[in-house]
Amino acid sequence: MQKSKVFEYAIIRVVPRVEREEFVNVGVILFCKDLDYISLKYVLSPERLKSLWAQIDEKEMEEHLVAFSKICEGKSAGGLIGSLPVAERFRWLTATRSTMVQCSKVHPGLCHNPEETLEKLFAEMVE
Repeated sequence: MQKSKVFEYAIIRVVPRVEREEFVNVGVILFCKDLDYISLKYVLSPERLKSLWAQIDEKEMEEHLVAFSKICEGKSAGGLIGSLPVAERFRWLTATRSTMVQCSKVHPGLCHNPEETLEKLFAEMVE
């Protein structure tokens, strides 16, 4: 039987008007140190975003989330942050910030397959 691995995850949120503290869950980022694994999944729903702020710039939100993805992937397109080790990228992406794209607090868990766990969390927390 495969041994369970500790993982950490956070919910990615779009906060159109930071001063109002209202948000829409748009994605999940998952990190598993033992497997040197980090990945995220997101989706933008224009209807949900506009329910919080009709003037939201969907293209700008997509650009922010693409930047998150590039950093997560660790490719050169992720800039200096993207070149950091997996754990440091996860910590940077999930750090507390006061911007339009934020993450929830980090939560731990156990999994056998981080890809399946990411899909399950995404379905539960975002869809």
